[in-house]
Amino acid sequence: MLVFSKARLVLLSVPKTGSTAYETALAPHAAIAVSAPPELKHAPVFRYNRFFRPMIERFFDGPFDIVAVMREPRDWLGSWYRYRQRPELAGHTNSTQGLSFDDFVSAYCTGEPPACARVGSQAKFLEPQRSGAHVTHLFRYEDQPGLRSFLAARLGVAVDPAPLNRSPALPLGLSPRIETRLRRKYAEDFTLWSGIGAGGAYTPQPARAKPEPDAQT
Repeated sequence: MLVFSKARLVLLSVPKTGSTAYETALAPHAAIAVSAPPELKHAPVFRYNRFFRPMIERFFDGPFDIVAVMREPRDWLGSWYRYRQRPELAGHTNSTQGLSFDDFVSAYCTGEPPACARVGSQAKFLEPQRSGAHVTHLFRYEDQPGLRSFLAARLGVAVDPAPLNRSPALPLGLSPRIETRLRRKYAEDFTLWSGIGAGGAYTPQPARAKPEPDAQT
């Protein structure tokens, strides 16, 4: 996560969307660069709202725009699957070695995914908060020219990140049955991605109300 005080902009790091390359290129221009631990580097909107927003708005006087990147959901899962095929993960519970992409996505769609398929949801990561905190500019991963143009205009610097952390190419065939299951279970992700327009324009979904506590008996 990067915070640019002069541009009044926060760049969230959605996992598997090329965020590390942008952080490496733009960190020298940021007032705050959060690169570790992963839970803070990849802080979703709810964590930003709880831990970072109060500090930022207090010391930099007011709200900031928030920019993020979203990847097409099936492609995003493919990136996770390929990333966890790394030889150094052999024998680890996070490894996807020995699994087909079909197996991986099927495991992801279960009620309690195994460790190798426990990767969360982009829609959940980007979910608006009741405080009003929400992503103001959301770019498709495929729209790199649009993202770079936006950041260059806001930051006043050239934006040309070098590719980092590329995973090896692997077959990502998905059976119609599993794809249907994926689209049904993670409909919010597909709807959110489909609604992203040019220049990062999109309409945030209303923040969800917290469930009422159980009545005491």
